[in-house]
Amino acid sequence: MKKIRISAVSYTNTKPFIYGIQHTSVIDQIDLSLDIPSDCAQKLIDDKVDIGLIPVAAALNLPEWHIVSDYCIGANGAVNSVFIFSNCDIHEVKTIQLDPQSRTSNNLAKVLIRNFWKVEPQQIINAADYAQSADTYTAFVQIGDRTFGKKQQFKYVYDLAEEWKKMTGLPFVFAAWISNKPISKEFTEEFNKGLKFGLDHRLELLKELPKRDDFDLEDYLMHRLDFNLTDDKKKALYLFLDYIKAL
Repeated sequence: MKKIRISAVSYTNTKPFIYGIQHTSVIDQIDLSLDIPSDCAQKLIDDKVDIGLIPVAAALNLPEWHIVSDYCIGANGAVNSVFIFSNCDIHEVKTIQLDPQSRTSNNLAKVLIRNFWKVEPQQIINAADYAQSADTYTAFVQIGDRTFGKKQQFKYVYDLAEEWKKMTGLPFVFAAWISNKPISKEFTEEFNKGLKFGLDHRLELLKELPKRDDFDLEDYLMHRLDFNLTDDKKKALYLFLDYIKAL
């Protein structure tokens, strides 16, 4: 049987899914690669994989796309790993450096800047001093494990999932399991079982992860992240895509 090619994000937020895949029989049906979010999306766009846990904004670059799982990387309020860090209040920011590893979070920042905070800073991708600028009026978007323990280093910190909920009243979906072609119902059911196994065994997974003094991994994986792709999350996903189209 031809294996299903899958690309997943390599961050901590995906480890429950990877744990489930690796500890259930679905692993025998797939060829799995771990990548940064933007590479997951590009592999799906280039048809180098069949399914990707991709930043949802990247779906707009696919001629055909299907949601293939009951699970996602989401949050219903503050997620504690997707931020704008700033040296000043967001309404005073003149330059915002975008995260070179993320499409969705950059777009979420742009949507909030335009529609919630209603400011117009210069936006820079691949800034030479990304995340290092000491300029008073410079802020930067950053996601994932690189943000762990960083909240204490900045006076102004904006959790983008929390800000989205303030604006819309909805949860947020950062990444979803999306295919670029129809996937069989049989495989989808087995895949969902594998992902659910991982979520059901997060406490066992936590025992395998390195301990951190500056970040509560248990709180993050058990409470901050919300992995179920609910109807409200689907509503939020399509609303977010509409906001992106209007940028």
